[in-house]
Amino acid sequence: MKKMTEADVLEKYKLEKLSGANLAEAYLSEADLTEVDLHGADLRWAYLHGAKLSEANLRDADLRGANLSGANLSGANLSGANLSESNLCGADLSGANLLGASLPESDIRGANLSKADLYGAWLYGADLSEANLSGCNLSGCNLSGADLRGANLTDCHLSGANLRAAYLLGANLTGCRLSGADLFGAKGLAAPTEDKAKD
Repeated sequence: MKKMTEADVLEKYKLEKLSGANLAEAYLSEADLTEVDLHGADLRWAYLHGAKLSEANLRDADLRGANLSGANLSGANLSGANLSESNLCGADLSGANLLGASLPESDIRGANLSKADLYGAWLYGADLSEANLSGCNLSGCNLSGADLRGANLTDCHLSGANLRAAYLLGANLTGCRLSGADLFGAKGLAAPTEDKAKD
């Protein structure tokens, strides 16, 4: 089957919403999909490097293995989306809704997730090194084994989060809320102080 290009997708979008559409392996590098409704769409292994997806509706979308490196997903709705093993390296996810999203083993290095809502998201084994998570809601998240080295977790909410065996060397935890968080086996975590972390 021919892989869909941006032109194919935009032509289809003129005729109907893309919610539930089959866009698996589509080539959409740099595509402008701002505010597009992709609710429940199949975007497995799609190439979306540098794509513009700000305010897009990607709720419950299947993005397993998708390449979203450098993409703009600011303010996008990704609640319940499956982003397992996806590439979000350097992506802008500021203010995005990722409630209950699944991101295990994903590459999220250097991404901007400031003020994003990831309540209850699955991030076990994900690489979040050098990511900006300032003001982010990670309450109830599964971050076991995640790489958070050098990440900015300033004023982040991690209440009730699972951080077992997570890597936190060099992470900035200033003002971070850790009440009820499971830090068993976490590596590189200095003893919390009033100016570094709070309940």
